[in-house]
Amino acid sequence: MPTPHWSAPVAPAPVDATVSLPGSKSMTNRALVLAALAGAPARITRPLHSRDTVLMADALRALGTGITEDAAGWEVRPGELRGPARADVGLAGTVMRFLPPVAALASGEVAIDGDPRARERPMGPIITALQALGARVDDGGRGALPFTVHGTGSVNGGRVVIDASGSSQLVSGLLLAAPRFEKGVEVRHEGPPVPSAPHLAMTVHMLREAGAAVETEPDVWRVAPGPLRGGEWAIEPDLSNAAQFLGAALVTGGRVTVRDWPAETIQPGDALRGLLTAMGAEVSHGPDGLTVRGSGGHAGLDADLHEVGELTPVLAAVAALADSPSRLTGIAHLRGHETDRLAALATELNGLGGDVRELPDGLEIRPRPLHGGVFHTYDDHRMVMAAAVLGLAVPGIEVENPGTVGKTLPNFTESWASMLAPA
Repeated sequence: MPTPHWSAPVAPAPVDATVSLPGSKSMTNRALVLAALAGAPARITRPLHSRDTVLMADALRALGTGITEDAAGWEVRPGELRGPARADVGLAGTVMRFLPPVAALASGEVAIDGDPRARERPMGPIITALQALGARVDDGGRGALPFTVHGTGSVNGGRVVIDASGSSQLVSGLLLAAPRFEKGVEVRHEGPPVPSAPHLAMTVHMLREAGAAVETEPDVWRVAPGPLRGGEWAIEPDLSNAAQFLGAALVTGGRVTVRDWPAETIQPGDALRGLLTAMGAEVSHGPDGLTVRGSGGHAGLDADLHEVGELTPVLAAVAALADSPSRLTGIAHLRGHETDRLAALATELNGLGGDVRELPDGLEIRPRPLHGGVFHTYDDHRMVMAAAVLGLAVPGIEVENPGTVGKTLPNFTESWASMLAPA
């Protein structure tokens, strides 16, 4: 049965709230892969428990990794990687790009598939890269899911050229498994700029934390073969998932504090500090976390979001409620995400009375009075978050399939309602 629509609540007053966020999806799934490939057990504390991370854990279990859970986190016990196995990647970009290189290290066949939309997401570059590095991948020549990895227990590795302009995950997937390749790997990108560069920096940082030798230069990444350490991974709060909560302070002229915001971080969501400041927010960091205060009105935003594309849906919603136009660029790659996010945002905002024009690489948003209506989410968690922000100021927004937000932020609607509740 279809999930009932969620009536996005209107803010009855300026928001005044302190919010705790679950762990980072990006860090959790990288830690799971590195732990599964390590030479000793590892513990992951404060991981994100969501569809994307459970899919990753289940896929690694299917390959022979022991993963158990308790109240504090996950215990990961590396095991011999083997098939035959089947892995469901859902609609998770990290799982569909990180898992195939790990599967290539297994002994036996690993069949990989996902949601219908996952079969449309860019996978060709990582398939051809694995083939060039010595792995056997049978994709029927489609360059897309579903496909089967015929593992032999090892991958030769070496040099490979890849066009990663569709997703930085195409590079990260190769790098994470590279310490276990016989020759390591040298990945060279050729093509338009790689998006989401901070996520690549996260991959390099976490590889080094696990004991890998990594060298980088512009558009080139080298990982030497060698053992990975076990130990402990402490997962930070997911800063990208703070966007809608902090945006609520701006839209309502209120205050929101996100607890445990790190003073220094490799997460791209930290860019929210500067982006929301540019829209007129007062942003401060202290012992309690990161606090954003709004003044009751806010400006539009002219920004290149190439490195932080996942923030686009929420920022577009905030921009649609601004006092001046916005231009969000550098995000053509969002057409290959959970949905074509540029087309989806333009369609849904215009359906509520907005004035949004698609650009070749972004969106132009001219604020207009909006009205209620159904906001379709296209199985995209960040569309639910964008709709929630709009609902703060626009009565009557009915959000289709709110459950899709469980991909990265389970219990979002409850957390949203709690934020709006009187103190």
